Amino acid sequence: MENFPWLTVMMVVPLVGAALIAALPAAMAERAKELALAFSLATLAVGVGSVAQFDRNAISQFQLSEIHEWIPSFGVSYALGVDGISLTLILLALILTPVCILAAWHDVPEGGTREKNYFAWTLLLLTFMVGVFAATDVFLFYVFFEAMLIPVYFLIGGYGGPGRQAAALKFLLFSLAGGLVMLAAVIGLYFQGPGGKEGFLISNLTGLDIDPTLAKWLWVGFFIAFAVKAPMWPVHTWLPDAAGVAKPATATLLVGVLDKVGTYGMLRFCLQLFPEASKWATPVVIALAVVSIFYGAFAAIAQNDMMRLISYTSISHFGLIVLGIFAMTSVSGAGSTLYMINHGFSTAGLFLIAGMLIARHGSTKISDYGGWQRVTPILAGTFLISGLSSLALPGLSSFVSEVLVIIGTFSRYRGVASIAVLAIVLAAIYILWMYKRLMTGPKPDGVEAKDLNWREKWVVAPLIASFLILGVYPKPVLDVLNPAVQRVLTEVGVSDPVPVVPAAVSTGSEK
Repeated sequence: MENFPWLTVMMVVPLVGAALIAALPAAMAERAKELALAFSLATLAVGVGSVAQFDRNAISQFQLSEIHEWIPSFGVSYALGVDGISLTLILLALILTPVCILAAWHDVPEGGTREKNYFAWTLLLLTFMVGVFAATDVFLFYVFFEAMLIPVYFLIGGYGGPGRQAAALKFLLFSLAGGLVMLAAVIGLYFQGPGGKEGFLISNLTGLDIDPTLAKWLWVGFFIAFAVKAPMWPVHTWLPDAAGVAKPATATLLVGVLDKVGTYGMLRFCLQLFPEASKWATPVVIALAVVSIFYGAFAAIAQNDMMRLISYTSISHFGLIVLGIFAMTSVSGAGSTLYMINHGFSTAGLFLIAGMLIARHGSTKISDYGGWQRVTPILAGTFLISGLSSLALPGLSSFVSEVLVIIGTFSRYRGVASIAVLAIVLAAIYILWMYKRLMTGPKPDGVEAKDLNWREKWVVAPLIASFLILGVYPKPVLDVLNPAVQRVLTEVGVSDPVPVVPAAVSTGSEK
């Protein structure tokens, strides 16, 4: 199976599913969700098969590689491949998509064309998510980077709540502006490389001798696009608006997977292609990361809308991820890449279970709730577990990530790490206070609602399993991530700081 096109098949399967669902006659529209679930599970099966072919000890950077000419006159190739980082992010997308489809089973009660289009857009989004993480041609990466905007725009603008069109347009404008700046940098980078039919391959653009001033400008072009996507302060404002009005399943894929393209891009492109410019920009990026950590946390504490609150928590978490990346140590880098995975699962738990609560009561306002643990105890319990994972409770997945980020950062930037650790305290405040207002207290008058049904339990079960497995035994995932992280740091030309051993203090008793 060495020459089997695993990555192409992973894109073709959901693409065929999307086309088939979109072509369904109106009389069969109710089958759309079932087909979407089947095609997403089939794609996941292909992903699991690709994992069996992956060798974490391979010498080459990318595996499962495919390279074909696409636009040779412009140096553009259809080139795919994965390392440990991109493979795990693809698996995150493959796992969360069927979970989100199952969670969105009744999200479009109108049925008919609207329902089948909803699930077709979701599968199309899965195709582009696999493509953006698998692309090893910089121009192809840009194509997928922009293509993702199309299904997300229609999922938010066509199916979200009040204010959805304005939120979708804001999301589109922010993303397009960042992408346009990156396109200019992509073209500029190409002219610094060897050119030719494969001039945009990452392997051909790594290690170039670029004028330092030009390299800084190119780095800024890439970083702006990734900062918007991440999202980092101050280009974050589209996220609470978009995720706050989107369907919970859409918000999960947006924040849990798509936004990881920003932090993934910082590792894959900013650090690897522009190592010296990355070192030059590190103080500013770390400052922005710290601001994002605290801005997101304090904004979350101030929210009365649970969907916006969860969105702001992600801004804070992404600040920690960026901090770990630009601390440029093997420990912080491993923590950041693992954090991308853990944040995807914990955010999915918060968004999807909050959506189940909203479906029962009809309001996103936290002040409209209280005492719901007496009405829906299983829902309340699973929401609490998701929240505890998000706030990094020991034994749950995010704890490992945050500890690695903070320890790795402390070895190089002690003051920054000492400040950033306060994010754990703030996370406890916004998560536990939200839970208290939603779930504790006397049983609300006149509220009768059923607890989680079997479909909803199937949605929640794999998420909680991920919290426990990655919290107790993250080693298999870290074993895949560590070689890829170390390779990036080698390209940057940095090594871990040497631990400082205090000098022995004389007691005066030596002879």
